[in-house]
Amino acid sequence: MTGALVAYRWELRKLVSQKRTYIGIGAAALLPVVFVTVMALQKGGPYDAPLGHNLRRTGLALALVVLDFVSHFGAQLAAALVAGDIVASEHTGKTLKMILTRSLRRGQILAGKTLASFTYVLVTILALGLTGLVAGSIAWGFNPLTNLSGVRVSALHTLWLSAVALGLFTLPLIAVAAFAILLSTWTRNSAAAIVGTLVYALGQEALAGLVHQSWAKDYLLSDQFDGWHGLFMSPTDWTLIARAFWISAIYTAVPLSIAWVFFSRRDVAGE
Repeated sequence: MTGALVAYRWELRKLVSQKRTYIGIGAAALLPVVFVTVMALQKGGPYDAPLGHNLRRTGLALALVVLDFVSHFGAQLAAALVAGDIVASEHTGKTLKMILTRSLRRGQILAGKTLASFTYVLVTILALGLTGLVAGSIAWGFNPLTNLSGVRVSALHTLWLSAVALGLFTLPLIAVAAFAILLSTWTRNSAAAIVGTLVYALGQEALAGLVHQSWAKDYLLSDQFDGWHGLFMSPTDWTLIARAFWISAIYTAVPLSIAWVFFSRRDVAGE
């Protein structure tokens, strides 16, 4: 565990020094501001989006509405940019052999890279949530929210639910990052890993549109991005929330296990 934390610190230092790290975080922080600006220039709005009917009534709805929009593509791209490169970059730079001489096992190295990727995902969503809270509150105030069941929720309780919702939204996004790590380890090519991850995410969206059985859609990773909706129902839909947890966990564990198999058997003689 200590070795994994050492590798984790190395990877965080690398991420801080790379420009691509700030692309996703900057885009996530900018989205709510752009959203508010666009709505200020027009009279209508995406009121049909989950909790969209609260727009212009409370700023607490802004980040949650933006979550619904980025769940279809933008969030996956941000996760893929870093996770798809985090292992493949060692092959490109021929630095893996040097890392393995630092008395760390391969599992510890991969664990450090995985934790760094997941941290990046969490920080990106946190940036979106904080900016959405500030921009929305400035534009429309810190007011109570009407949830998906039509029940009025106090501002402070909504703030707490929003924080939990951001965490729930992060779970399937971490699963997307896990798949990107698998492709990064397997292909040893950053571009292939990033593009492959986006195809994977978009493929799930397309499959959800083609499948006509609602029970089948429930087990697609793309459907778990809506798990946070259960928090804003009265009573709380714990089934929706629990499903987001365990399905995201499966979609995370399987790619990481396969990635470990590839990484543990990787021949670094030519690195």
